[in-house]
Amino acid sequence: MKLSLAAGTAVLMMFAAGTASARTFTISWWGYNGDKLQANIIEPFKKLCGCDVVFETGNNADRLNKLKARDGKGVDVIYLTDSYSQLGIQGGLFQKIDRSKLPNTEKLYDLAADPQGGYGPAYTIGRAGIVYDSAKVKPITSWNDLWREDLKSQISLPDVTTTAGPMVVVEAGKHAGVDAYANPDAAFAAVEALKPNSVKNYHTGSELVNLVSTGEASVALAQDFTLASLKKAVPTMVWADLSEGDIATLNTINIPTGTENVDLAYQFLNFVLSTEIQQIEGEQGVDAPVNKEVKLTPEQASIWTYGAEAIGKLSQMDYAKMNAVKTDWIDRWNEIFGM
Repeated sequence: MKLSLAAGTAVLMMFAAGTASARTFTISWWGYNGDKLQANIIEPFKKLCGCDVVFETGNNADRLNKLKARDGKGVDVIYLTDSYSQLGIQGGLFQKIDRSKLPNTEKLYDLAADPQGGYGPAYTIGRAGIVYDSAKVKPITSWNDLWREDLKSQISLPDVTTTAGPMVVVEAGKHAGVDAYANPDAAFAAVEALKPNSVKNYHTGSELVNLVSTGEASVALAQDFTLASLKKAVPTMVWADLSEGDIATLNTINIPTGTENVDLAYQFLNFVLSTEIQQIEGEQGVDAPVNKEVKLTPEQASIWTYGAEAIGKLSQMDYAKMNAVKTDWIDRWNEIFGM
């Protein structure tokens, strides 16, 4: 059946009006694994919400500072590591989460469901621990092993300005038998005692891989996302099984105070936390799942902090305390290691 010119024009106007009325949902994130995220999350969510999706990409600091300059406006959800989301919380940039609007949080491990006191959930969990070349180094089974005399000039530490850097100070405090936040003098004395074992501090994962591949370092405090690259460079690199456990690193999603699409923000968070999305992201090596219903094969799980037992052993950084002392810690660190 053919439409008259007038009827056809009316249909086109209705289509144009419908297109124009589609809301735009803005996501602030890093932009890694763009192709997989587009296929696994963005395209299915666009069909679900009937909205357009746009992005703001960049590192944690740049995107958080941009949100702060706009008084919490301009994006509908923001992906950040837990150290930076804590800064956003303290700056009043995020809304508290109504868990009744996120039924999928009931499926999450406790550490992920509410990691920062009522704000955004973690959609993935990583860990920081110790890696070492098993062909060159005796087994490492404790954080205290970093101070072993046989590791002189073999360790690469993350700089204090990186995500994992402050963890060195926290573990140094424990080595000295103190709380690093309450007694930084003793904690940094232990850091200084670690200096003979430290060959060079690194700032990026690629820098660490280079130090290990050239043989300059055979031990490091590292985040687990570097392990695959480290093993590719040096197959005998292994993740230490520490008696005290590893330290959690969380990637969170928060809803800024100035979002114009609160309903879509909740819909998006619940979607990302769903069993289906968490399953496919875990299977494809995009993100470690935090949904307890996800089932991975041993091979798929081998690259992740996966399962109740592994997640239950993790300790968590107190970023509220750390952010309060960060400037002092950076100054103290630089006095030991230099700028």
